[in-house]
Amino acid sequence: MSKFQGLDLGLVVRGHGRHYIVEDTEGRRFVCHPRGKKSDAVVGDRVRFAEASADEGVIEAVEPRRNLLFRQDEWKTKSFAANLDQLLVLVAVEPVFSESQLARALISAESAGIRAAIALNKTDLPGAAAARERLAPYRAMGLTMFEVALKADPDGSRATLQAWLQGQRSFVMGPSGTGKSTLINLLVQDAQAQVGDISQALNSGRHTTTTTQWYWTDGSRQTALIDSPGFQEFGLRQIDAAELWRFMPDLREHAECRFHNCSHIHEPGCGVRSAVEQGLISASRYRIYGEILEELQRKTW
Repeated sequence: MSKFQGLDLGLVVRGHGRHYIVEDTEGRRFVCHPRGKKSDAVVGDRVRFAEASADEGVIEAVEPRRNLLFRQDEWKTKSFAANLDQLLVLVAVEPVFSESQLARALISAESAGIRAAIALNKTDLPGAAAARERLAPYRAMGLTMFEVALKADPDGSRATLQAWLQGQRSFVMGPSGTGKSTLINLLVQDAQAQVGDISQALNSGRHTTTTTQWYWTDGSRQTALIDSPGFQEFGLRQIDAAELWRFMPDLREHAECRFHNCSHIHEPGCGVRSAVEQGLISASRYRIYGEILEELQRKTW
């Protein structure tokens, strides 16, 4: 038996620097810090911790993870959360979303074995038809898609999403202005109270919008939403360039090529390029593939 088995089992619901909020199996929350200098726990981790006082503790070990959603650029790796069931990418009619960022988020989830869905918000606005057209390739590849108007139709939007979210640990990702805060406040009745309680415990209220946050949407703590701050870049340097196509379902479907190590860029007899020419893979998706592939081929270690 592991030397940590006798310790309390907890869930990391928020972290800031070397301090974490850890929730035990009864729902009590402790401000914890890791033993030693290294701090490698992330929100969603299950940890073994020792209570140091009524509301403080020490993290002794991180339990093995089912998965980890993260991004990696040339300078650093940014972990979003661990042990997720699914990813909800929230985009909006306005501001116009970046298809490259959307594709990168989906590739990261696919590589981590996390199922994903897209929710298009603000469908009450005039540009909804154009946004749907941009998302058509994702619908065609069988990705789960939702349409919502979180502010204009909160009740209908809640009903649209609840069945998919029920009983799951869902990470919500999306650029600023998309409506993530509106979504959280719509589905989590005491969202602001949860943020306030944790900020008070960490004495870090000024950081409430820059930290990944775990929310329970129900009293039984079966359904969770995990929110994170927006970001501008989404590096995928954790992925091997030769394996990139495997994490793009539309390319993978047509990757019956003459050469087993086909890059899908210039080789003859390439099934992917043929599918692009036939309109079976969208030109924008193939362009994004080429851009990411070039980035990965340039990386140095």
